[in-house]
Amino acid sequence: MTIISNNADTNELTELLQTVPLFLLSNVLFPNGVLRLRVFEQRYIDMVRQCMREKKPFGVCLITKGKEANAPKDFVRVGCLARIVDFDMEQLGVLEIRCNGEQRFEVQTFDVQKDGLVLAQVKLIEPDAVMAIPDELQTCASLAQELVKEIERKLDEESNQVIAAPYEFESAAWVGNRLCEVLPISPAARQELMALRDPLSRLNLVEQYLRNKQIFNS
Repeated sequence: MTIISNNADTNELTELLQTVPLFLLSNVLFPNGVLRLRVFEQRYIDMVRQCMREKKPFGVCLITKGKEANAPKDFVRVGCLARIVDFDMEQLGVLEIRCNGEQRFEVQTFDVQKDGLVLAQVKLIEPDAVMAIPDELQTCASLAQELVKEIERKLDEESNQVIAAPYEFESAAWVGNRLCEVLPISPAARQELMALRDPLSRLNLVEQYLRNKQIFNS
């Protein structure tokens, strides 16, 4: 098992990401989120190996039609970069990887290769502004802390983590993203939340949903 580190800054990323291979999925990756994948299709195994060799991320985009295995062309144009941080191959021909979400991006153009892999020209989206959580949304921060405590209680190994440290319970973007990942909503709704450019708007929508579902009271 190997850990891969990266110290590239945004300017370097902009240069590297003129062309990004896409992993098209039926779920949504958020910045700083954790993504686990079992990779068995040859095009994706080759893509993962190249990303690990060159220490580059790949892009994750939500499918709107078709299945993950069919190299669909129908996918949402706002996605999130995924950086491979851990991998293993316990079963021959099946590569298990763990990734962390990085910056979001917008697909400008794309091509489907002969093997079905989608290569996209992307434009990076600026990270969410650093914003503190206002008093009226502090219940969301408390819920995020409870969520992390429950996960840590159940999972005793870092390799099993589903929320990556460091924890930023004072950040509107971080708390909003982590709660969005666990809401029982459709992938399309999760995608809309991920694509929002204002972290407070995202957190407000999360708070409204939780209140409507009576997860906490006024």
